[in-house]
Amino acid sequence: MFAEIITIGDELLIGQTIDTNSSWIGEQMNGIGLQVSHITSIKDQRDQILNSLKLAANRSSLVIITGGLGPTNDDITKQTLCEYFDSELTLNTNVLEKIAYYFENKNLEMLDVNKDQALLPHNCEVLENIRGTASGMWFEKEGVVYLSLPGVPYEMKGIMMENGLPRIKERFSKGKVVNKTVKTHGIGESYLAKLIKEWEQNLSVDQISLAYLPSPGIVKLRLTAIGEDEKLLLKKIDYYIDELNYLIPNYIYGYNKDTLESVVGDLLRKKSFSLSLAESCTGGHIAKMITSVSGCSDYFKGSVVAYSDEIKQSLLSVEPEYIESFGAVSKEVVEQMAIGLTKKFNTDFGLATSGIAGPTGGTKEKPVGTVWIAVAGPEGVVSKKFTFGNSRERNIIISSLSALNMLRTELLK
Repeated sequence: MFAEIITIGDELLIGQTIDTNSSWIGEQMNGIGLQVSHITSIKDQRDQILNSLKLAANRSSLVIITGGLGPTNDDITKQTLCEYFDSELTLNTNVLEKIAYYFENKNLEMLDVNKDQALLPHNCEVLENIRGTASGMWFEKEGVVYLSLPGVPYEMKGIMMENGLPRIKERFSKGKVVNKTVKTHGIGESYLAKLIKEWEQNLSVDQISLAYLPSPGIVKLRLTAIGEDEKLLLKKIDYYIDELNYLIPNYIYGYNKDTLESVVGDLLRKKSFSLSLAESCTGGHIAKMITSVSGCSDYFKGSVVAYSDEIKQSLLSVEPEYIESFGAVSKEVVEQMAIGLTKKFNTDFGLATSGIAGPTGGTKEKPVGTVWIAVAGPEGVVSKKFTFGNSRERNIIISSLSALNMLRTELLK
């Protein structure tokens, strides 16, 4: 049994808007045991909508449509749905009252185009939208269920959580679905797969599926089990995760919604340690990650984006002869940056980065992607050299993750 997602809107096709709706809906479908087999993005045009609906009906039991329900003339999805479901638009007085209240509550004038959003196909079941004016719609045709939802993510999610998902679960769910995600850093997907090959093969004994979810610097392993006894399913998954911790203890940093910055923050708070940062090649990205965690003021004092040699010397006490002899991207300089940082900010730990993010600036001895990271703490200073790729954006992201993981490792000692 498959689900399918159709997103409607020119803004998606020209890259003006990123389609976050599909990823969120896919996650929700996975959570109730429904597999999304296709995701299609199309223009708000009659022929494209009709063709996409016909194709979806031949291969899916559930079709979720987002977008095309706005008040302007270029939004023709409702009219096209009427054609597909052999219906016609009629005024829904209940919806009209709620739209009127929506504008009254915001002290805004309700225009005729806003009133038109109360015109809905007569044979749909209306799914209330308390966050906007475009109603959700539930259709059924020849055994296939269709949901039409507004494209605004805030509104779409509200309708799905309050009205759509409960009905979908009741109609399609085949028991309890338990997911748990293991998050790793420091090993590529192919190397990880080779390392845990035998463990992965054993998952089938308990009918547990595994998905590799790679992103820059991180590989997530999502384990999924479906059955009637939720506690038993979770127990089975936890058993295999315990085995995984034995196999690759140095690569696992967290689970489910954990992030490296939240894990590091919890360790710093638990041990009553303080942190400061000195970033060169990462340009403040680590500070952004740290401060994205609520309550980080408990342990984070501040940072320096020490991009120039002058700042490294004047603020972090890096000796000029070190830069002259070894270069700014070196073990000696990054260690001095980390040590000087702890003194400048009076913190227990100092984390420093220096590297060549690219795409220019590399040499034969120090190519683009060369990064040195140092962690200074109560027990001294440790440093490590990394060699990443040619992409500036990826280098900054992976350097930041590697730096936080080095700090995590030191905090666990």
